[in-house]
Amino acid sequence: MRVNPNPTADLIAALQQNQQLINNDLQQIASGQSINVPADNPANAAMLVRNASQTSEADQFLRSIGSTLGEMQNADSTLNSVSTTLQRAISLGVQGANGTLSDADRAAIATEVQGIQAQLVSLANLSYQGTFVFAGTATQTAPYVLDPASSSGVIYVGNAGSNNVTFGSHFTLQTNLPGSVLFSAPGSDMFQAVNDLNTSLQAGTGIDAALGEVRSAFDHVNAQRVFYGNAINQLNSQETFLHTETLQLAKQQNDLGGTDLSAVISNLVNAQTSRQATLEAIARTTQTNLFDFVK
Repeated sequence: MRVNPNPTADLIAALQQNQQLINNDLQQIASGQSINVPADNPANAAMLVRNASQTSEADQFLRSIGSTLGEMQNADSTLNSVSTTLQRAISLGVQGANGTLSDADRAAIATEVQGIQAQLVSLANLSYQGTFVFAGTATQTAPYVLDPASSSGVIYVGNAGSNNVTFGSHFTLQTNLPGSVLFSAPGSDMFQAVNDLNTSLQAGTGIDAALGEVRSAFDHVNAQRVFYGNAINQLNSQETFLHTETLQLAKQQNDLGGTDLSAVISNLVNAQTSRQATLEAIARTTQTNLFDFVK
């Protein structure tokens, strides 16, 4: 039988290997991941990289949806306020059409209608996170400004464009309607209608015709709200889909690279026991010589 007269080198090599196992187990426990460097499992590491990219993309789309939902919900709420304001104008017009009213009474009603025109301008100039919602694609400029030279007293300085945003694979959505479609469409111009109602009240004539204009504008705005309702529903559906996708990606990530804590802890205990035994063997080796092996 050949006896290794100097086993210390082999024991130290075994100790180093054992320490590496302990370090790997401790790292897995700390990180919760079984793959901390690509060499741990090259195939799964590559899939984890793709998983992380898909997760990041889904998170980005969710943030974008959240911001767009906020804008569209504000727009829809504002259109509801516009409808309520126009409804008030209609009520005032009906009051003003009463033939028993004096000129002073109609003048008082006209003054309130003038205030409604100012309210409508403010609502049409809705701003959300620093952009004007109803300006088309010219979102840095308030779309409506007062202009006494205009027949309606107001002019539109936005454009007829619309914004489209991509929220996922093959899902692109138009996210706004310009004010020229919502509030200033030919035959349904709410500013012209309210201004005509004001003029009619002051003159005491043509009130019924002006009321018809306001009702047309009221109906038109309500019809356009369908666009925002449909868009909000689509965004909610896409948000639900992306949340489901992120949950699936999180499960896949755990399946690919998650640590089995009970197994790792068991391996760690075994590795620590082996390390202690190796240290004891090294200690004994330093106290022996060749004559000890040939006794």
